[in-house]
Amino acid sequence: MKKRISIIATTICIVGGTTIFAQKIKGSDTVLPLSQKEAESFMKTNKSANIIVTGGGSGVGIAALMDGTTDIAMSSRKMKLDEKMKMQDAGRPFKEVIIANDALSVIVNPNNKVSQLTREQLEGIYIGKIKNWKEVGGDDMVIVVYSRESSSGTYEFFKEHVMNKKNYGSTVLNMPATGAIVQSVSQTKGAIGYIGLAYMEKPVKALKVSYDSGKTYIEPSMANAKNQSYPIVRSLYYYYTVADEKTVKPFVDFVLSAEGQKIVVAEGYVPLK
Repeated sequence: MKKRISIIATTICIVGGTTIFAQKIKGSDTVLPLSQKEAESFMKTNKSANIIVTGGGSGVGIAALMDGTTDIAMSSRKMKLDEKMKMQDAGRPFKEVIIANDALSVIVNPNNKVSQLTREQLEGIYIGKIKNWKEVGGDDMVIVVYSRESSSGTYEFFKEHVMNKKNYGSTVLNMPATGAIVQSVSQTKGAIGYIGLAYMEKPVKALKVSYDSGKTYIEPSMANAKNQSYPIVRSLYYYYTVADEKTVKPFVDFVLSAEGQKIVVAEGYVPLK
């Protein structure tokens, strides 16, 4: 699925001589394509709405919510304790809404004969302990490891749930966006990376993953995410302040509606029901 990312610079627009201040949504690169589609659909039936959606990472979105430069923060992880404390100290009570789910897919180059890995092997690769594909049943080839950058919620989630909270190895290459990981892995035979299920494209191959020490390997798919057999599934979030609730709630309610959840499925994400 080809993802389109557009950035709109202005924060106001003129409709029929009336100035309308735009709602701003900022944050997670994983949630970005979904929010763009949801906003496009919402604005078609709500002509006075003007919604601006930009990425930058979950941490960037939450920071923008803290300083009041966005109305909604998109995040692929839960807000951290220190972020919650900063919001509290600033007198900005907020609300958390789960808008969809996502299966985090581990990908390799299609020419790589390895088709499955255990959680322990993934941990070994990402902390720098396993450095050659022959150590996990592949060809004698150096493993080129790609990750999202540290401001990404996906980076945080992978570290916590796949790497058992261990630190990334020094040779891991951090990429600014999910699309960059897809491109790099598709062009590098020894590469490995991780992306949201909605970003899966033909130039890369998804690995089956085992969380029971190699007894069973499950592939990332919509069906396996919905029945919870795939082990790396996460929630995707919107955060907004209580003060802005009246402004943002119509759009948030649309995303949670049957129509909004149809868009979730159409875009390759996992619906709430």
